[in-house]
Amino acid sequence: MFCEASDCAGVATGCDALLWAMEGLGISKGDEVITVANTFIGSVLPILRAGATPVLVDCDPLTQQIDAEQVESVITPRTSAILAVHLYGRLAPMDQLLEIAENNGLALLEDAAQAHGARYRGKRAGSIGHASGFSFYPAKNLGAWGDGGALVTSDHELSTRIKRIRNYGQKEKYIHFEKGWNSRLDSIQAIVLREKLKLLDEWNERRRHASKWYYEQLEDAPVITFCDDDGNEPVHHLFVIQVSERDKVQKKLQRQKIQTGIHYPVPIHRHKCFENEHFAAGKTFPEAEKQSAELLSLPMHPNLSEEQVDFISQKLKDTCSESSNDKST
Repeated sequence: MFCEASDCAGVATGCDALLWAMEGLGISKGDEVITVANTFIGSVLPILRAGATPVLVDCDPLTQQIDAEQVESVITPRTSAILAVHLYGRLAPMDQLLEIAENNGLALLEDAAQAHGARYRGKRAGSIGHASGFSFYPAKNLGAWGDGGALVTSDHELSTRIKRIRNYGQKEKYIHFEKGWNSRLDSIQAIVLREKLKLLDEWNERRRHASKWYYEQLEDAPVITFCDDDGNEPVHHLFVIQVSERDKVQKKLQRQKIQTGIHYPVPIHRHKCFENEHFAAGKTFPEAEKQSAELLSLPMHPNLSEEQVDFISQKLKDTCSESSNDKST
């Protein structure tokens, strides 16, 4: 199959894929799951819904991905799994994480919601860990017409269980083998995804070309671009830069009709809904906090032309120059 794993179970959302992976592996109350602080809340909610406790670590400032050394330092007897988040279409340091997981008897899960088709040292996102969760939200590299998700694994027993869980726990109609849920990928979304999957590699290659053009045009700009480390073949779900006075720069670009995004303005441990949670309260993760204040997502899609990248890049450089002049006067 496309992900180079043996089994795939379509589910309602990417969150459900991660939740059912944990439930299928028996992760529950009393267990800990290590993940990164600079991610979308959808990476952490499934851990909590499974009854487990998230253990957050900071990100690597050079790659934006989970810091593998910090992962190793927070393992306890209660740790059951590591959840690697492939942020922005670039894979986490999977060789290091896989070694840590194997040495400590842990499951390695992949949040691949932003990494459809990406590779790490030749291996597809979703095929490296024990199981992975994909989202097919319409804005993803592979998006449906509505919500959708999939769990990918080469563990046939786990896949079989997930297929029961997503369908009310049925082994066969009206024979409920366990307490499941209704979390099926509907047929309309499946048809859309099957057709769009045929074009995914081509679309991803166009994103890579646009990203390469960005890198060249922004080489002399006063911004930080996160180039790919050895072994990563990203799919550039987003093209993210780091820039000082981010909010001011964003507003100036918006006035010039250049739409940008912020992914993500609040790191996990700073969300109000977690303010009384032990895993978040009082915690600090300096890199995640710095990135939440300085990251800016530039326009990125498969049909982005070199001329458009030239225009965006020049306006960004002009804007940064204006901001620098404002500070000096």
